[in-house]
Amino acid sequence: MTDAPAYGLWFFALLNAAIFIMFAFSFFKPQTSRDWRSFGAFSAFLVALFSEMYGFPLTIYLMSGWLQTRFPGVDWFSHDAGHLPEMIFGWEANPHFGPFHILSFILIGVGFWMISTAWQVLYGAQRGGTLATSGPYARVRHPQYVGFILVLTGFLVQWPTLLTLAMYPALIWMYVRLARSEERETKATFGAQFDLYANHVPAFVPTLKRTPVATQ
Repeated sequence: MTDAPAYGLWFFALLNAAIFIMFAFSFFKPQTSRDWRSFGAFSAFLVALFSEMYGFPLTIYLMSGWLQTRFPGVDWFSHDAGHLPEMIFGWEANPHFGPFHILSFILIGVGFWMISTAWQVLYGAQRGGTLATSGPYARVRHPQYVGFILVLTGFLVQWPTLLTLAMYPALIWMYVRLARSEERETKATFGAQFDLYANHVPAFVPTLKRTPVATQ
């Protein structure tokens, strides 16, 4: 790649982070302190991501010696070179149309869709004092957390950095802990009704088979 260096653009870093954070906020609509913790961690991931994407390429800087030795034909301080998977696997066309970039868009889109759809179902169930078991909740018990993980995975596939790679497992661990805490509270409220639901629907890996669950 021979693109001119495209970093130090902190305005674009903040703008992109703000756009995606507000976009996620409109889908997730955090209400409880638990919601705000999970949303705050997600927001921190985005800030770290876009800071390297447009501000300062810390990962490229730290790995520049190894990258330049292994891939001497790439201008590693160009913006396109930040799409590391495409560069490393030799994608010579525009990386924005590369396989990893397309995969990232799919993951991000499905993730946001799950977050939005799940919130609508959960909001209706909370207002009615019932257990959420329809929509995405019929296939996975924690669709909103799964949605966040898909979005994070999509961004990681598109633009991996050392910081976001370190944050990624920590965020998944946090979401799993939050989900387990929610399940204890839900079980205390719904008892055997929740046990029946949990026996049919997996926690984090959606089932392709939609199993009807009698929750009344």
